[in-house]
Amino acid sequence: MYPYKFKLYHYPAVRSARVKWLLHELVGDQFIVEVVELYDAEQYSQRYLELNPNHCVPTLEISTDDGGVIRMVESGAMIVFLADMFPTESLAPPPGILSRERADYLQMIHFCGASMDMMLWQIRIHEHVLPFHERDIRTAERYRKKFSNEVEPQLIDRLEKNEFLCGSSFSAADCMVGYAVMWGRAYGLCSHMVFEDYASRIAERSAFQSAFADAHKFVKEVPPESPILTMFTG
Repeated sequence: MYPYKFKLYHYPAVRSARVKWLLHELVGDQFIVEVVELYDAEQYSQRYLELNPNHCVPTLEISTDDGGVIRMVESGAMIVFLADMFPTESLAPPPGILSRERADYLQMIHFCGASMDMMLWQIRIHEHVLPFHERDIRTAERYRKKFSNEVEPQLIDRLEKNEFLCGSSFSAADCMVGYAVMWGRAYGLCSHMVFEDYASRIAERSAFQSAFADAHKFVKEVPPESPILTMFTG
């Protein structure tokens, strides 16, 4: 048994899935998952806003034996924190040591969270989330072009040299960026063969298969009757 208990607030195939993936890598099935029905606007309920004022998933609660609770609301921070909690799993270069490997690992996680996610999110909301009269195809096309011309070449260069994002071994950075690559592929991006090979490698992992076993429940287009069409703020 672990001295911690984990509870993840999640919705299928969105960014909480990469945290779910890493948890499966680290602790198997020894964590609790609570599904937040995003299209029913559960993320805007008073109960959930008290957990996560950003009205999104994931939210992660880590309970300790002394009754304390650590609550996190940023998936990138969760990825780093969780990987460092389990050093024996070797899914992150050791913290506290000045190394090129640690710098590169952190840089890729934050590149994904700050740049890749932003571009993919703009594409998604202008193609499938915003009400039709608020969608701007020019914005979606701008970020499609930027992602293709600026992000993909950097990843292709890495994945042509190494089996995984930061070298020959799988790391928590692959949970972060691997999810974004899948997201891109679902939107017609990341079509180069190197991404197909990479996606096949990570999909072979049992933790990946557990994390995405519910992905079939995800629907790209927000249903027309969904309350979030009038509540969504970006």
